[in-house]
Amino acid sequence: MDDYLKILFTFATMEHLHPLHTDLQKPQRFTYPFCYEPHPLCQLAAREVQTFIGSHVEIREDADRGKMFGVLVVEHQGSLAYLAAYSGLLAGRNDWDFFVPPVYDAQQPDGYFKTKEREISEMVVPNNNYQLSTINYQLDAKRRQMSQDLQMWLFHQYQLLNARGEVRDLVDIWQDYYARPKLREKYPLPPGGTGDCCAPKLLQYAYQQGLHPVCMAEFWWGATTKTELRQHLNYYPACRGKCKPVLTWMLQGLEVDPDPELQGFARLEVKTIYEDDAMVVADKPSGMLSVPGRIEDYSVETVMQQRYPGCMVAHRLDMGTSGLLVVAKTLAVYRLLQEQFIKHQVRKKYVAMLEETAATNPAKGRISLPLRPDPMNRPRQVVDLEHGKRAVTDYELIGDNLVALYPHTGRTHQLRIHCAHPDGLGRPIVGDELYGTKAQRLMLHATEIWFRHPITGEEMHLVSPVPF
Repeated sequence: MDDYLKILFTFATMEHLHPLHTDLQKPQRFTYPFCYEPHPLCQLAAREVQTFIGSHVEIREDADRGKMFGVLVVEHQGSLAYLAAYSGLLAGRNDWDFFVPPVYDAQQPDGYFKTKEREISEMVVPNNNYQLSTINYQLDAKRRQMSQDLQMWLFHQYQLLNARGEVRDLVDIWQDYYARPKLREKYPLPPGGTGDCCAPKLLQYAYQQGLHPVCMAEFWWGATTKTELRQHLNYYPACRGKCKPVLTWMLQGLEVDPDPELQGFARLEVKTIYEDDAMVVADKPSGMLSVPGRIEDYSVETVMQQRYPGCMVAHRLDMGTSGLLVVAKTLAVYRLLQEQFIKHQVRKKYVAMLEETAATNPAKGRISLPLRPDPMNRPRQVVDLEHGKRAVTDYELIGDNLVALYPHTGRTHQLRIHCAHPDGLGRPIVGDELYGTKAQRLMLHATEIWFRHPITGEEMHLVSPVPF
């Protein structure tokens, strides 16, 4: 009875700790946060958090605009419980009782950060014209320096724990992670907001309270926005740009699941659609790389090189995309094919199965949304009307949930974003875990291709039947 009362007292005194009443078994190792399937314990905790959000009007109204939430299942004195967090601020606050507090609270109105922030913003140019340009320049320079100093001060306030009980501040963690000179030059300091995502908040509070982390997951609540192509209640990995260095430190001392991306991929069969002395047209299966990756060597190109030493893939498909892939048997043929791709003389047709949504679109049309990489969330891409590279796709609806796609450019994830984005079709491709909902496979297939034979000049048109 004493132990039971002690457990009840723990839950009563830790306002952010929520008991989990379940017979579900805990996992053997902690979640690898950058690629995972949510554990049933996390799903149970997430449903409770979602119920809480839905029942609190002020929180729900802000969250409905789009917000990432996280849950951390913990163990304390033999019992399971969970912690909840949100990224950044929620309805302008970071002190909601149900959720864990921030690693460092910079929002206190009379605190050092807010006081200095007001001081910087209130700096004004004297009301005269004497040497006005010089005064402006000097004032701007002083503002910039004060802002940089204040940001550096803030970074040092983030004193982050790991599972061994060791403490380091955000700058030390960042610079240790990017220790190589070239990387240090590219990433000298953390971006603003680092340390304010769900995962660091959750782990920091757990370590401070002596709670043992069991598993973790993050989900998106609310609308898909033009900058965040995420789906309501879907689970997502932690962001790599801000969180990878931080969590690499904070997870030290825990036994963590291995990175699934380091475990290799299934050895899939690569069929041949066409072959002659100059080239091969392969039918790439979904789930296979076009060319060797940073870690995984197995790809269409390596398989083809075993058959035809020295051959090269002339273009690429995403790993999840299936369909036609042209392979040059020699460097000379590769260069001739590349010339056609560069000059946009190659035409391709894809077929995609779209998620069922309320979005309505004309039967056919053109999507023009420029794209660039998201440096905080690679390999995700974002629409950027100012700095993005031109990306154009023609489309034609060919069934209730099927669309034919004809890209005029070949940007990374172009078809996936043009389908998912609110200014595109507003309907993610089925199985698109980055911009839609994860399924057995990405339902996107390169079904037809038109180009000139690199040697004979003959017009080539090849077809791979849609497998879904």
